[in-house]
Amino acid sequence: MRTPLVVLILCLPLWVGEAQTATAPYQLSGSFSALSNSFNGVPGSRQPLLGWDGNVAFPAWHNLRFVLDFTDYRGTNLGSPQRGHFSTAGGEYSHRIGRESIFGKMLFGDANLNKNWAANGAIGTLASFTIYGGGGIDTPLDRHFSLRVEGGVQHTNFALKTSATSDFPYYRIPGLPSNFARFSTGLVWVPRLAPLASAITQLSTTPPAPPETEIAFEDESSFGHWHIFAGTWWSYLHVAGFEYDRHTWGKFIRARMDYVGEILPVTLLRQPAVEDEYGDHLSRQHTTVPGLAVTPVGLRMLWRDGKVLKPYFSIKGGVVGYTQKALSPDGAYLNFTLQEAVGTELRLTHAWEIRLGVSDFHFSNAFLVPSNPGIDELMYTVAFSYHLHSRRTAD
Repeated sequence: MRTPLVVLILCLPLWVGEAQTATAPYQLSGSFSALSNSFNGVPGSRQPLLGWDGNVAFPAWHNLRFVLDFTDYRGTNLGSPQRGHFSTAGGEYSHRIGRESIFGKMLFGDANLNKNWAANGAIGTLASFTIYGGGGIDTPLDRHFSLRVEGGVQHTNFALKTSATSDFPYYRIPGLPSNFARFSTGLVWVPRLAPLASAITQLSTTPPAPPETEIAFEDESSFGHWHIFAGTWWSYLHVAGFEYDRHTWGKFIRARMDYVGEILPVTLLRQPAVEDEYGDHLSRQHTTVPGLAVTPVGLRMLWRDGKVLKPYFSIKGGVVGYTQKALSPDGAYLNFTLQEAVGTELRLTHAWEIRLGVSDFHFSNAFLVPSNPGIDELMYTVAFSYHLHSRRTAD
């Protein structure tokens, strides 16, 4: 499973004052964090790990924020070092009660460990898909700082390897933990506050302009492979579908920050007709496996907004399901996707643009089953984008 690549920024909600309160467009938090057990902590040999948690979030949309979270834990248990790092992204929903705000969050991403984390220095898997669900409370200290207390549950799927030279097969011993309690406390910092909504209303009665939105009719196909965190490159991918982009989070480093969602009803995986558990081909013949990909979480950075030529960078995460096991006879029907793309949009008319780009399309099953070859496809992208706001403006 891939590590999320973008390190974007900034900061999380803080509410101060009583009757009227300024809003926080961004937030940044840093916390002391504890994990309830070591990654090799079988019953009778459980040892908590200590570390830190850094969290960045974008401006809220109906109390919902896009969040990037980075957590690191260190310790020793059963004669082996424990060095775990979590890189996750997801959503956070908050609600204010008086001066405090309570929040809940759900995060998805990648967990990484040192290779000799198993008991007595034995070799274990280095990466795992991880899910975190939790919540907490923010208590204001002053205009820019609040105290955060948070708790939740972290899930991983690490296992042991049968040899130091092979990724497969792997196995789990009885009692090897996969669910951990996670606690943290620290500070939330708001670098600047947005104007009061009431003040904006008094200054102008003009209704706000609708956010920039567009829908892209896209086609993507692989033209090569590379090894990043994937184990095979004998398969090819072709996808087509729809992408929705909405200007949601203001601007950062002069780029417009857009929410991205995508559905790919045409997903065709062309893989070897016969493969081993590693995803290596045992036949020169190929078979086509249809599927469906859905990407509910994404971010696009668009520069030179309003110009004829507009460069962009995007990152998207989701799932893809196939009608048969993908990349290996011991693989999974359901896989997780991560896409990064760069390219440019070229204006054709007031409402239409053409989008040209290249991307990395990764999918793997995050070791939900023993065999997880994964693949990294180099893709070209061609899309025609229609600006929905243009029609509303014309009306």
